[in-house]
Parts: sequence; structure tokens; C-alpha cells
Amino acid sequence: MKKLISVLLMGVLLMGVLAACGTSTEKTSGDGGEEKKVLKMGTSADYPPFEYVETATSDEIIGFDVDLANLIANELGYEVEITDMDFNGLIGALQADRVDFVMAGMTPTPERKENVDFTDVYYTAKHMIVSAKDSNIQSIEDLNGKTVGVQLSSIQEEEAEKIGETVDIKIEKRTRIPELVQEIKAGRIDAAIIEDTVAEGYFKNNADLAGFTIEDGNEEEAGSAIAFPKGSKLTEEFNRVLKEKMENGEVDKLIVKWFGGEK
Repeated sequence: MKKLISVLLMGVLLMGVLAACGTSTEKTSGDGGEEKKVLKMGTSADYPPFEYVETATSDEIIGFDVDLANLIANELGYEVEITDMDFNGLIGALQADRVDFVMAGMTPTPERKENVDFTDVYYTAKHMIVSAKDSNIQSIEDLNGKTVGVQLSSIQEEEAEKIGETVDIKIEKRTRIPELVQEIKAGRIDAAIIEDTVAEGYFKNNADLAGFTIEDGNEEEAGSAIAFPKGSKLTEEFNRVLKEKMENGEVDKLIVKWFGGEK
């Protein structure tokens, strides 16, 4: 009887081990090759052409950041699994280890560097003031007395606060870029500050919108980099491959694909 009980217990334990193996973070590549580890990428898929969903054709998240993430990860033997969330929750997700890295057109500001690590900047852009075409807002001074929208926790929020030091504006914050566009079209805000490459995409689909670029001579502040938890070994690995891809022209090919021109 004791032997029978022992055999049964061993069988139960073996089943438990096999079940645990099914929750491993590794999976095969599907072609009989070596196993690849899965990395979770956090993003905010409301930022075309960096990351967005073409709802008319698919529910898949696509964009420049997605292609670049897959390019780097594949070189290192990883697969990428994308998690969509609000932009203002991305840093917290990194700190709580809910994602392994973040690509979301995120700027490596000094404040963010206190909480997470960044790679080198892989793309730079400028801020743009977006408004209704008939608003007659054509300069920073024209924002005086106006309501300006920004994405919560974005670099554009800081830009609005800087503008507010010299021009009387009311700042409204929203979690997603499409919300800002809809607020402009509905007349609830007068303008919004949006990255120029993203704004251009909205101009193509909204003939009633217009905008102008803020010329402040500091483009690097609006640069995008990959974010990792403090002390992550992935930072150095990704940065090494990123530099290689920037030097051999592969990143430029993606820029042409998604932005229609080089930096």
C-alpha cells in the first residue's frame, strides 16, 4: 500500500512539474530552431506612425517602434509581445516589472532618467501646435487666452508649461492623442501640442486641421529612446544592436517606410 501511495504521489508531482513548464517565458521559434525568450514591450498605441492600430484592417499594433523593436530583438534572439496601455502608466509598468522595455516615442528627460534607463536616441522630432484651420492660430502669441491640450505625462506637457511662462494659456490634459484631436474638432480646446511626425498623419485625414512647428533650437529634447528598468542588462544589449542598425542604414530604411523620408 505504501508503495502504491508513493507511486501516486510521484505521478501527481510529475504532472505539477509538467504544468509548470507550460507557463515558461520561453517558446520555440516554430521552425524547429532554438528557443527564443519572449520580451514584453509596453507601448501606447495611439501615436501613429510610431505605434497604432489600423482598425479598418486589423487589431494588430503596427508602426515604426514596433518594426524597430522586432529588428533589434530578433538580432538578440528574442521575440516581442506587445502590451498596450496609457502613456502615463508606462514608467510605472517598467518599475513594477510588468513589461521588460518601453517603446512609445518616449523622450529620455532628466526626470524619467531618475526612474528608468534609456538607450541612445533613435529618432528626433519637433513639437507642433495643432488647431482648427479657421482658428487663425499661427504663432505662440496667438495662444494667449486659449486652452491648449497635451498628452498626460508627455514631453509636450512640459512644453506647454514652458509656453505658459510667457503666454496666458489654460492647459488641458488627456491620456490619448486621438482625444486631443477630437477635443479640437469639437471646439472644447483651442489647440494641442503634438509631435510633428504624428501631427502630419492627422493632417492627412483631417482637412479641417492645421499647425505650425515650434522652433526652439533644441530638437534633441524631443528625441525618442528605448526605456528599461533601472539596472536591466537589456539596456546595453539593445543599445549595442541599435547603434549597429543606425550605422548600417537599417534604421533609416524604417524611417523612410514610416515617415516618408530620412531624419
